[in-house]
Amino acid sequence: MGLISWLIVGGIIGWLAGLIMRGSGNGVFLNIIIGVVGASLGGFIFNRGDIGDVGLSVGSFAVSLVGAIILLAVINFFKARS
Repeated sequence: MGLISWLIVGGIIGWLAGLIMRGSGNGVFLNIIIGVVGASLGGFIFNRGDIGDVGLSVGSFAVSLVGAIILLAVINFFKARS
């Protein structure tokens, strides 16, 4: 996938994860960061450490969304503790 595709899909994934976790988005820039980092985290978790280029499919979208939700849960956990 190209850079533009990563940004668009990352923004969508970050926005959906924000809706699931808090009921609202986090802004375009933060949604993109959460989506891309969450996709990397999900790929790392579900592929046992092998982050590869699998392309865009329903499975990779779901793995990315789960990774973004886990990332937001960890961030919310540390925000609540402080």
